Amino acid sequence: MKGGSWKSALVTAGALTLLFVVMAGLPPMFGTPKVAYSDFRRALAEGRVVEVRVSRSEIRGFWREAGRSEPVRFEAVRVDDPRLIEELQARSVKTVGVDDGGFWSSLLLFSPLVLLLVLVWLGMGSRSGAPNSFLAIGKSKARVYLEKQVQVRFTDVAGVDEAKVELQEVIEFLRSPDKFLRIGGKLPKGVLLVGPPGTGKTLLARAVAGEASVPFLTISGSEFVELFVGVGAARVRDLFTQAKGLAPCIIFIDELDALGKARGLGPLSHDEREQTLNQLLVELDGFDPRSGVVLMAATNRPEILDAALLRAGRFDRQILVDRPDRGGRLAILKVHSRNVRLEAAVDLDHIAAMTPGMTGAELANLINEGALLAVRRGKDAVGEPELVEALERAVTGLEKRGRVLNRAERERVAHHEIGHALVALALPGSGQVQKISLIPRGISALGYTLQLPTEDRFLLTRAELFDRIAVLLGGRAAEELVLGDVSTGAHDDLARATDLARSMVKVYGMSDKLGELALERQPRSPQDFALGEQAQYGDEVAREIDSEVRRILAEQHVRAAALLRQVEPALRLAAQQLLTREVLSGDELRALAAQASALKPAA
Repeated sequence: MKGGSWKSALVTAGALTLLFVVMAGLPPMFGTPKVAYSDFRRALAEGRVVEVRVSRSEIRGFWREAGRSEPVRFEAVRVDDPRLIEELQARSVKTVGVDDGGFWSSLLLFSPLVLLLVLVWLGMGSRSGAPNSFLAIGKSKARVYLEKQVQVRFTDVAGVDEAKVELQEVIEFLRSPDKFLRIGGKLPKGVLLVGPPGTGKTLLARAVAGEASVPFLTISGSEFVELFVGVGAARVRDLFTQAKGLAPCIIFIDELDALGKARGLGPLSHDEREQTLNQLLVELDGFDPRSGVVLMAATNRPEILDAALLRAGRFDRQILVDRPDRGGRLAILKVHSRNVRLEAAVDLDHIAAMTPGMTGAELANLINEGALLAVRRGKDAVGEPELVEALERAVTGLEKRGRVLNRAERERVAHHEIGHALVALALPGSGQVQKISLIPRGISALGYTLQLPTEDRFLLTRAELFDRIAVLLGGRAAEELVLGDVSTGAHDDLARATDLARSMVKVYGMSDKLGELALERQPRSPQDFALGEQAQYGDEVAREIDSEVRRILAEQHVRAAALLRQVEPALRLAAQQLLTREVLSGDELRALAAQASALKPAA
């Protein structure tokens, strides 16, 4: 056991011992009725006192009361009565003990002083580095990784090539600062990594430290703020003091928005957090970049950061760490599969094409889930079926084979999902159908149609958005066409279609009636978040928006129903096959549609 642990154990044992001693000296009879000393003397004269214990300040014992067979407890304050002991002996009252209370009274008197000395000792322990002492609360909680402990390099980080180019200057400065100082160049004091969660911001900061071979101090923004006032500011000062002693080094603050949120906005302002932020701003102004300390931070919410934090001279360089493109996803898959045994037939480029929008963390989890599935199936290597299954689990959730549907429900779900798929096949702008399943997945999905794009898309046309709404409404249209009624199974489809149509009207300006108006502004500053969403239009425009949304949904529902009527034989045939087999691939659905000779181009 380390010295600090022994010290903590001794402190705990001493405190418990002191508590036991103090409690031992307290009166054992809680709730004992207190009586006047004159009443006690009267009872003693009447011979009703049975037993007493006399101390310097009190008299406790038992006496008899009228109407009670057993003696009852009593407690009285002792007064200066030199004849008391003689009378007790004369009346043969059992005396358990006669004391002056010297030991217990002294102990109780000095116990606060003893406790104070224990606390001071704990405080002295903090100066020698004891982490559990109460005065160590103002010390920085940063985890320090020395040069040899940082094993991450740029080769371990993929899919963020632009960010690596931007950070190359930081590495060169830490390696050879004279190269910049010779011509009067200064490195930015703060580098802010901005991007969605899971894109590799923390990993990228570690790689910078690893490439530069310098110590790496990492701390979360939430670790600065505590219950006690002034603790956060003290931790900021201690962090920079610690960093200057390790220079050249990198300070990395993760989740900067927990600390750097804009000050003085809204009713939920936090004085302690704001004081901590003020201290961070002072430290950013005070330290010299030539000292070799580089401050890096990461956030996925830069719009709520305080403006003073982002001005020139503080976090004056922002680097976007965005979701990877197809080439970046392929590189990430190769990095995370280096230590995983893959089958020779696995095409990682195909997996990369099926995963648009996924971050590095999600791709790493995809490889790991595939490996777990391969082990579960008793295989020696991970095959492409395992990776595709892992992707389906990530997109749609876990299979729920224990959720048993009756015949009527299975038939309805089968026609619903085939309706989605056939409308998607008829509308090429809606995405490629990969799989149709009758197996429940996730929380509420009783079946699903998996559509995965094969290329990255950054823009969508109005026609493509109409196609997507029609596909979402195809399941409900199929139920109406074949079964003559609708069910609650389309609730999620309706919600997604409504959101998409409302965005077309309010955000994208795709309404012929309302024109090119952006009626919903995304929050872009802390003031926008503090004020909340405020409508920039009146009641009449709001009614027109609702009318346009209803019109778009109604038109696309009619369109989906018309497409399904053209391919009704394929709808019924494919639904029966799905009921029998539970799963159909996109190629199998296309073959069934061709067999029914009913698949026609979109109208």
